[in-house]
This record gives sequence, structure tokens and C-alpha cells, in this order.
Amino acid sequence: MTSEELLKKVRKIEIKTRGLSRNIFAGEYHSSFKGRGMMFSEVREYQPGDDIRTIDWNVTARLNKPYVKIFEEERELTVMLLVDVSGSRNFGTISQFKRDMVAEVAATLAFSTIENNDKVGVIFFSDKIEKYIPAKKGKSHVLHIIHELLCFEPSNTKTDINAVIQYFVNAQKRRSTVFLISDLLDPKFVTKPTKRYAVNPLMIASNRHDMKVIQIYDRRETELPDIGLLKLKDAETQKRMWVDTSVPSVRKNYAQSWEKNQMALNDLFMRTGTDYVSIRSDEDYVKGLMRLFRL
Repeated sequence: MTSEELLKKVRKIEIKTRGLSRNIFAGEYHSSFKGRGMMFSEVREYQPGDDIRTIDWNVTARLNKPYVKIFEEERELTVMLLVDVSGSRNFGTISQFKRDMVAEVAATLAFSTIENNDKVGVIFFSDKIEKYIPAKKGKSHVLHIIHELLCFEPSNTKTDINAVIQYFVNAQKRRSTVFLISDLLDPKFVTKPTKRYAVNPLMIASNRHDMKVIQIYDRRETELPDIGLLKLKDAETQKRMWVDTSVPSVRKNYAQSWEKNQMALNDLFMRTGTDYVSIRSDEDYVKGLMRLFRL
């Protein structure tokens, strides 16, 4: 891609996603995320009707009268985008590659963030942290993010979602709104705790942050067409194999494998209290994001 073609593509994505952010998502974003963070302000004497969970027991014991903590909303949020840049994003069979939709979804979220005067940052990951862009405000910052979404090429092709979540939890102490954008094709992500992760990293992240997961997938990842002998290549491991799609049991097992993985993901998100939406790469992602905002 030449620099002129790149600028045109950046501009095209900017016009589309900024328009969506202003005209469609502005209100949804604000009502969904603004004001969720609470910051301690002061204490005052208990009044009838106050929530007993806000009682400050230390002050109450010292003054021998019940006092409650008063909180105010933290109006400025930090939004982080965890973007999967592993090899499987370079797959597409209908209208576009998964990486193209990932770029548009991430750009829309980034513009929605700065339209509400919040900060946005990005972590690109494969099976390691590929690039970290600290959270900032401003249009120039978002355009830089879009440029990286379109141009960035990772050094590795495999995927480790748990690793990026663990990295984020360790790096970001202040409560944030987090969007994990991935095809979620990582078997380790839905497995039970291991020696490396005694507790599932998503469970820890969901307790500390406002976690959202956006799955971007292609139709052909859910089912195989009946087109005879087909040579397939795994974009992450580079392994190749021949598959006879004319055999009904092959197509059935392929579809069942996808369904099994989706059920495991749904179970994981239920257990961790994580909001989740799945969007096919040839569908309108606006509806998917609206569903996510309204959860």
C-alpha cells in the first residue's frame, strides 16, 4: 500500500467512523459508560434513607455517630482497546478481511471516546505484547491509532489472549473501560485455570475494570461449503492440510467444533460477568455495538 493509498484509507475510515460516533453512538456511549467510576469526595453525618453500605465505620467509631462516605462521578474515563493482530485476522471470504472490520470497530470506539472528552489507548497483541499506545485525548491521537490499525505488522502470528489481559491488569491500576477485540480463536482462553494462571485473568480483569469483548468472525469459520477437495492453511501455525468438504461428516464435525467453542466462550463470559457481542465480518457492526452498549 502506497502512502497515498494509505492516506485515502485513513480518511475514509475517519469520515465513516467519526460520523457514526457523533450521530449514533454519542448518546449510547455516554449513558453506558460515563459516571460509572466513582471517586471519594467527603463524609457527612448519616441521614435517614442513606445506603448503609456507604457508612464509614472508622469515622463513625471515632465520633460515636454514624457517618457515610459521599462519592462523586469520575467524569473522565480511560478507555483501552486490546486489539488482536495475530495471523488469523488476515482471513476473509465474503466482503472483507477480519482485520478491516477490526480497524473500523476500533476506530469507531476511539472516536466515541474522544467525542465524550475521554482518553483512549491501544494494546496490539499476538502471543505477546506487540505495541502499546498510551491513552490520550485528541483527534490527532485517534488518527495515529487508525494509522497503526491499518499498517501495523506484528512480529508473531500466534495468539495468547490471557497474556494480554494479565499484562493490562498489571499495567493499569486505575479502573478503566476495556474493549477486547478479537476473533477469540485461542483454545487456551477458554480452558480451566493452569499453573501459570491460578485464576482466570479475565475474572481478575472483570473485577477491576469494565470489561467488554467484541468477537469478529468470518462465516467460513462456522461452516464449510460443499466444494470438494480443499487445501487449507493455518494462518497462525502455517500448517497445511487437505480437507474433503464433500464428506457430510467432515462438514458436521467442523460446524460442531465452532459451536463447542462458542458455548465455552459463553460460559466463560457468564462466569466472569463480562459483556460480550459476536459480529460476523460481512454484517453491519453498528447493530452489534449498539447491543453491546445497551447490555
